[in-house]
Amino acid sequence: QDLIAYDSIIVDAKSGVSGAGRKANMSMIYTENTDNFKAYAVAGHRHHPEIIEALEQISGKVGADVGFTFLPPHVPMNRGMLSTIYVDLTDKGQETDIQKLFEDFYQQEVFVDVMPANSQPETRSVRGANYLRIALYQPSSHRLVIVVAQDNLVKGASGQAIQNMNIMFGLDESFGLNNIGLLP
Repeated sequence: QDLIAYDSIIVDAKSGVSGAGRKANMSMIYTENTDNFKAYAVAGHRHHPEIIEALEQISGKVGADVGFTFLPPHVPMNRGMLSTIYVDLTDKGQETDIQKLFEDFYQQEVFVDVMPANSQPETRSVRGANYLRIALYQPSSHRLVIVVAQDNLVKGASGQAIQNMNIMFGLDESFGLNNIGLLP
């Protein structure tokens, strides 16, 4: 709908140490991350190319016309992700009720909670669950800030896979996803 400018998108996606996988790497051990907050893969994250590809498909723009900055810091927690997304609104976007747009778009989505405007989603509210909690802030008429909380090991991985499998096999998409089983 051309509501945002695709040349200046910034995503700051803070994740627990499990966000980088479960490999035997000294920098990923929890004790190395306790009382520490560090940037991870600043020079090029493995998901950067696929995000650019998706933005190009959505926007119809290519290459330099898509300005995307992605910073995925690690925070000292086992699991969870809090993504803060900064976008500039176009003139059309400034005239649109973005909160209502999100609420209407996700109204039928069982695992997406669009919170009231200016809410503060927390990772602990989605721990072990297949939910996204989304909050919107509009600090000025031309800027939109979207904050998303999720459990990176459930909604960001296994839960999403189960949800998609359920849809593929014609099952209720929430089948097997209503109980919490945590490890770690």
